[in-house]
Amino acid sequence: MGKLDNKHAVVTGGGGGIGREVCLALAAEGAKILVNDVGAARDGAGSDVSAADKVVTEIKDHGGTAISNHDSVASFSAAESIIKTCVDSFGSIDILVNLAGPLRERMIWNMSEEEWDTVLNVHLKGTFNCSRHACVQMKQQGGGRIITAVSDAWRGTVGQSNYGSAKAGMVGLTRAMAREMGRFGVTANAIAPIAATRMTLDEGVKAGMKKRLDAGLITQAYYDNLMRMPGPEFIAPMVVFLATDAAVNINGQVFHIEKGRASIYSEPIEVRAIYKGENGGMWTVDELEELVPKTLLVGYTNPAPPQTEEKKSE
Repeated sequence: MGKLDNKHAVVTGGGGGIGREVCLALAAEGAKILVNDVGAARDGAGSDVSAADKVVTEIKDHGGTAISNHDSVASFSAAESIIKTCVDSFGSIDILVNLAGPLRERMIWNMSEEEWDTVLNVHLKGTFNCSRHACVQMKQQGGGRIITAVSDAWRGTVGQSNYGSAKAGMVGLTRAMAREMGRFGVTANAIAPIAATRMTLDEGVKAGMKKRLDAGLITQAYYDNLMRMPGPEFIAPMVVFLATDAAVNINGQVFHIEKGRASIYSEPIEVRAIYKGENGGMWTVDELEELVPKTLLVGYTNPAPPQTEEKKSE
């Protein structure tokens, strides 16, 4: 008896890396899976439908039930078709795992509009597209699980302003869906995984990270951790757990997960405040200039202070 017997899941980006491991793990617990993947390269270019098909074959070889789908989540109508195919094939959609998305690394001053749009359209808009259509079905069913892969990049990143922005938006979307859908028995949570995949350990990524290390943009410890990333198989158990009935009261949370370590991010809260008199009023710039540094910013350190002219020219 599996923990997900009689449950039906859509996994976007399910054709490789973390997505493949998630598909196999969900299927091992009894879920029927729609494996969605356009089979694009890590930068979003091209298409190879065999990626999703191979995962479907693996699931079937282990006695599970799965079908493949090659539509792009970046299309609102295609995302509707993805969800509809799951419902038509299996009878419902109980689990949606949003994993699809490319990488286009570039510093902000070099990034093209196309590089920005490609990443945002798949990661953020694609998550909205699939979640929006899944929520219609889940609301009618009276329950469901939405699990979205974000990244530690949502807290701030270097050379990935498009990716970091998309992931921060996906955290906000997850928290909004949790509040809107919770009363209907639907939960929305996010995972921020660390795992070695073609997305994270491509030779180009390694070279880019070495440049950032040499330029002092990231620390040696951060670089070393990236180079020692464990495999994607360590991520799947958290996704399965969040998809089960045991997680019915976990909603709107962001979990970090990697080999041997799981953690949860704190809820965003105001930590300090200053007030203008008893009845409020408008601050002057001079007042803020005097008060903010010694009240609101006590203990604060600029994460990227300006460099000297000497350093800039190196």
